[in-house]
Amino acid sequence: MVIEGKTVFLKNNLKNRDFLTLMDYTKEEILYLLELADYIKKQKQAGNVFQPLKGKTLGMIFEKASTRTRVSFEAGMYQLGGIAIFLNSKDIQIGRGETIADTARVLSGYLDGIMIRTFSQETVEELAQYATIPVINGLTDMYHPCQVLADLLTIREVKGKLEGVKLAYIGDGNNMAHSLMIGASMLGMEAAIASPIGYQPDKEVTETALKLAEKHGATITITDDPQEAACQADIIYTDVWASMGQEEEQTKREKDFQGFQVNEKLLSLAKKDAHFMHCLPAHRGEEVTAEVIDGKQSIVFLQAENRLHAQKALMTALMG
Repeated sequence: MVIEGKTVFLKNNLKNRDFLTLMDYTKEEILYLLELADYIKKQKQAGNVFQPLKGKTLGMIFEKASTRTRVSFEAGMYQLGGIAIFLNSKDIQIGRGETIADTARVLSGYLDGIMIRTFSQETVEELAQYATIPVINGLTDMYHPCQVLADLLTIREVKGKLEGVKLAYIGDGNNMAHSLMIGASMLGMEAAIASPIGYQPDKEVTETALKLAEKHGATITITDDPQEAACQADIIYTDVWASMGQEEEQTKREKDFQGFQVNEKLLSLAKKDAHFMHCLPAHRGEEVTAEVIDGKQSIVFLQAENRLHAQKALMTALMG
């Protein structure tokens, strides 16, 4: 593929590959996807037609509610020349007991790719095991690789680089913390994850991130001190304190996460040109104040827009 007058070569062809976690890909392959996303975004901004997926169909299985994931994938497929089919898990037979394996085999005969947004990472992995078409992880409780692909695109866009950039994540050690750690470690960044005791990232994921960081010259720090993490950061990032499926823990989490709110005082510890990011939806007054998320350092809506461009690049690479 030619991008900006240069030919980009991949060590491994991404066509027909699954995208279950960022760990499934090499550093070079992730950078390729970012280059492709940047190219696709510029084509759209210039009003040029770029439709490598004419005649292709993406099935989108949703077990969790969605705004950005659904709209970006659906609009992205349309803009690439294909179509996307929304499949609510309650409306298809998987919601009535049909096995994941049978669903994967059936959909493989109809579609060119599957995106699934669900709870269990094992569900995504089983779907990919039995499908003969690419499977994309739109979100699980363990990982959110599509979001982080767009986040990396956004950070590189505003900072001009990824290597050496310090990202401070303040909040629950959840799927966002996991994927941000993996992405940062593979791209030579510095990631500081600040979570309350009892809410820190999964130990196995952390160990994997540390090994990747050593390989790629990155730095990963896990702490329970938000101020320590935020100090001299280029990016301050947060997420909701109670994710989907954790609503009954809301009151307890509000108490346990006191001191982990991203506010102007915490943001002032970062570099003067630091930016604020949030994967959205946000709860103003909880994990972030309105002054920060709506302030001049916030890039949350650029970040949200880049979900479209990053996912168009991903679908082009896997299905084109």
